[in-house]
Amino acid sequence: MIYRNVTATQFGGPEVLKVMENDLREPAAGEVRIRVLAASVCRPDVTARRGEGLYSGTKLGQKAPFVPGYSVIGDVDAIGAGVCEVRVGDRVGALTVIGGYSEYLYWSSDRLIQVPASLDPAKAVPLILNYIVVYQVMHRAAKVKAGEKVLIIGASGGIGTAALQLGRQAGLKMYGLASKSKQDIVRAYGAVPIDYASQNFVDVIHELEPDGIDVVVDGMMRPEMIQSGLSLLKRGGRWVGFGEPESRSSLLRVLGIAVRTNLMPNGKSFKLYGTSSYFLGMRKPFLEDWAALFRLMGEGKIDPVIEERVPILEAARANMLLENGQVTGNIVLIAPELLREV
Repeated sequence: MIYRNVTATQFGGPEVLKVMENDLREPAAGEVRIRVLAASVCRPDVTARRGEGLYSGTKLGQKAPFVPGYSVIGDVDAIGAGVCEVRVGDRVGALTVIGGYSEYLYWSSDRLIQVPASLDPAKAVPLILNYIVVYQVMHRAAKVKAGEKVLIIGASGGIGTAALQLGRQAGLKMYGLASKSKQDIVRAYGAVPIDYASQNFVDVIHELEPDGIDVVVDGMMRPEMIQSGLSLLKRGGRWVGFGEPESRSSLLRVLGIAVRTNLMPNGKSFKLYGTSSYFLGMRKPFLEDWAALFRLMGEGKIDPVIEERVPILEAARANMLLENGQVTGNIVLIAPELLREV
């Protein structure tokens, strides 16, 4: 038997994504085979496919060709020798970084995420990456408290809408940077929208909050924006950055700003967040937080915004949609049987 995936055959635009056939094998010892039901389509996929940003020429050490796809949810289809964490038929997730654009995924059994079977996989897959990032930025890095004033930089995409939902759940007063065409979604979650194209966000917030704000959730990490925006923080304010700077030089500038900010005697702090600790074996906080997110979703307290559901093998089209800049919320790849259920 064969299965298919979507491979970046070289670095470039969506056109380099090609459907490839592979032999379906039995899982190795300690490994499971997952029938992928849903996979995320996210900005790191685009950066990796282009060979740009911090990973110019590579994707976390992977050279082309490679299969993009940062996170998946699916059902365990087969298990290898010695696997005791799951059984065939269990619903699981995986934070893959690469490999998700595939009908089947082979994955280590000790790096699986238990997912409630009652949840729609297409709705739940944004929790594996976008929501875990925001949840940990807010609750583990910034340690937000109800009533605090928060600015969300990039408030309309997959991570931005996650921040709006989780911020509302946490009882925060929110401001969100978004283009004019996407400000309705910002208002829908009770946040004050600011058009980054026509308004100076620093001036707007200084006018609305003369005493300053408590937290900035920054998914863009642009040095110029950070340098001007730090003045918005009151004493004890926290700026938490995540995501990929545009280049290594931008990263170095951000790191310099972070060091200077944390050394200043004004009570402000600058933290950088990433999922690297999960891959270094510190998985307990992640598993706890994923369980909390699944619970919130099951209770109807969060509801990921899905712009479009695209068949897995049409990942090139999904990448084009993401790159056109008009997407609100998430684009997800789904198995054909889920598409029929919509």
